[in-house]
Amino acid sequence: MKEDNCLHAALICLVMLYYSHAAATEKLNHTRPSLHGHHEKGKEGQVLHRSKRGWVWNQFFVIEEYTGPDPVLVGRLHSDIDSGDGNIKYILSGEGAGIIFVIDDKSGNIHATKTLDREERAQYTLTAQAVDRNTNRPLEPPSEFIVKVQDINDNPPEFLHENYHANVPERSNVGTSVIQVTASDADDPTYGNSAKLVYSILEGQPYFSVEAQTGIIRTALPNMDREAKEEYHVVIQAKDMGGHMGGLSGTTKVTITLTDVNDNPPKFPQSVYQMSVSEAAVPGEEVGRVKAKDPDIGENGLVAYSIIDGDGMDMFEITTDYETQEGVVKLKKLLDFETKKSYSLKVEAANVHIDPKFISNGPFKDTVTVKISVEDADEPPVFLKPSYIFEVQENAASGTVVGKVHAKDPDAANSAIRYSIDRHTDLERYFVINAEDGNIKTIKALDREEIAWHNISVFAVEVHKQHQEAKVPVAIKVVDVNDNAPKFAAAYEAFVCENARSNQQFITISADDKDESANGPRFIFSLPPEIIHNPNFTLRDNRDNTASVLVRREGFSRQKQDLYLLPIVISDGGLPPMSSTNTLTIRVCGCDSNGSLLSCNAEAYILNAGLSTGALIAILACIVILLVIVVLFVTLKRQKKEPLIVFEEEDVRENIITYDDEGGGEEDTEAFDIATLQNPDGINGFIPRKDIKPEYQYMPRPGLRPAPNSVDVDDFINTRIQEADNDPTAPPYDSIQIYGYEGRGSVAGSLSSLESATTDSDLDYDYLQNWGPRFKKLADLYGSKDTFDDDS
Repeated sequence: MKEDNCLHAALICLVMLYYSHAAATEKLNHTRPSLHGHHEKGKEGQVLHRSKRGWVWNQFFVIEEYTGPDPVLVGRLHSDIDSGDGNIKYILSGEGAGIIFVIDDKSGNIHATKTLDREERAQYTLTAQAVDRNTNRPLEPPSEFIVKVQDINDNPPEFLHENYHANVPERSNVGTSVIQVTASDADDPTYGNSAKLVYSILEGQPYFSVEAQTGIIRTALPNMDREAKEEYHVVIQAKDMGGHMGGLSGTTKVTITLTDVNDNPPKFPQSVYQMSVSEAAVPGEEVGRVKAKDPDIGENGLVAYSIIDGDGMDMFEITTDYETQEGVVKLKKLLDFETKKSYSLKVEAANVHIDPKFISNGPFKDTVTVKISVEDADEPPVFLKPSYIFEVQENAASGTVVGKVHAKDPDAANSAIRYSIDRHTDLERYFVINAEDGNIKTIKALDREEIAWHNISVFAVEVHKQHQEAKVPVAIKVVDVNDNAPKFAAAYEAFVCENARSNQQFITISADDKDESANGPRFIFSLPPEIIHNPNFTLRDNRDNTASVLVRREGFSRQKQDLYLLPIVISDGGLPPMSSTNTLTIRVCGCDSNGSLLSCNAEAYILNAGLSTGALIAILACIVILLVIVVLFVTLKRQKKEPLIVFEEEDVRENIITYDDEGGGEEDTEAFDIATLQNPDGINGFIPRKDIKPEYQYMPRPGLRPAPNSVDVDDFINTRIQEADNDPTAPPYDSIQIYGYEGRGSVAGSLSSLESATTDSDLDYDYLQNWGPRFKKLADLYGSKDTFDDDS
């Protein structure tokens, strides 16, 4: 209420000031001297006088938000030519005229009929004019003036945002800038203090302060700790009128958050951690976790763990779980309860990121002792070897010992062990194992050529604890013995020519042995003793595991015997050696002189008794002669020259027509038939050449059509020339066509010189007598008459 009373008092004072100003303005208008114009020279030295101005004004003022009972008097217009008899009429026009501003046309008083708001519109431009009331004739030039709306403090300050959010690092120095808040006032900043703002803090002391003129919020207390309090709520006020009483104000809220800095070292909540792990644990298995607490957050709270001492450094390792900030202790190697039952570790936790500003708060690390006890576990049996390899000869008798496996119980109880074979790895049941001592024996004979290696698995199980078992791989190699005789490496089938020469080689053979190389090669080839002196063939051992078969005699006949079977003995290099007899099939074939195979069929030699060799030769000779005749005939026919262009009838363009007499001109139709110039075969298309194949098909050009028979000869020839020029496939016809157009009525006259000798001529051809004997005939024809007379 007190502020409202003050506001009303201020408004009353402003109104009083306004009316005093209006009165002064009116007095000024009445007493303001007129402005006189300057002299101007007119035509013929006449001096013109510019009409003087009777009334001049610039601007009026009206206070905004006036709510009095009567319209507000803005000002009065008056002209010095107004004598007060009412003959002058004042007219007002422009912005707001007649709506907001009205004028008394007799007195010139201007009133504002509506409440004005400077924030909506600060000024209005109006035009006033004095006219004769009766004739509406202007008595004065129109004059423009401005009505300004005078501001009052009717708008409170407003902040740009209703709520602000800001951050500032914890433990910042006093006076650290946090954020700047800004308010605006719609009142006129150029008039009075209505828009002069002053900032103050209503809530948030004593932690923060605000600069009165700029609105910058700063820290006011040192060493504010985020871990104690993280968020603060501050209320800032902006007040106009320079902060004096009666001013309007506005507020805003600012939420200030303290950001974290690394000012706290990690700290273990206890000095010793107790953990336990079973000796059956495998490497990589988690043993336990430790955690050092750090009240900082984000990267300032990151902690890395490491083992710095202890007798378990080789057996354990520690990693950092960055999601939970815990140190994870893991097993590094296998444990043995019977060997060592406990371990001790010294673990350190240290900050990853350290702020040098707060290094004096350190050290930023802490240590703790971790004691780990090993628990005894019921372990499965353990084989003395991770795998076993045994050997046994093939064809060994059933019950032959292959080898022995051994396992023991690592526990203190040292339970008895029973052994068994995993039958999934010995489906054919070649082996059996003694359950008590682990001896492996054969059940049936082994063949290395079928299976060279047997891979089985053996189980070891504690007698009193069937669930505790171990498994070990056992590889059994079947040792080779020489139990396979060598054989031909392939199914050989040889042929020998009837005209083969003595000691001629016709085939090379090799052998194959299923046994290993120690019991196989080298191979020895030989003929059986009973045919070692075979009259037809002999054998040569090449000593490289191959042998060559040779012809012993010359001359074989298919008619007598076309097939021979040669037994060959092959022995291997084993102990004891083994051998086999293999049969080589040899066919007698007909060959040419170079030894190339012609035929191995004995029936081909039996010819028809009705035809002798001479008859066959004669028949072949006749066939060859006939073929030669046909070839010659075709060759001669092709060499015959054919015409380049094929016509159904002879083309007149192939003729050379020569006339040695003078025709009768265009009217002479007896010399040749003009119709022959038109080729009926060529009208409807082009005639192809036989010696040239066009690269692309000729397409008649649009607009060029075959000429009818009644066409004019000149048009016909020009058309054909144009077609030939534009046709890339047109053949170059070798023809000459001569047309003579000379007749009666020709403009050029006769070209003949037959009558020139009988006509009178003014020319003198006597100089031809001096040209020599070559021009004597011309001299005789064209000489002077005297010359002719002399000659006669």
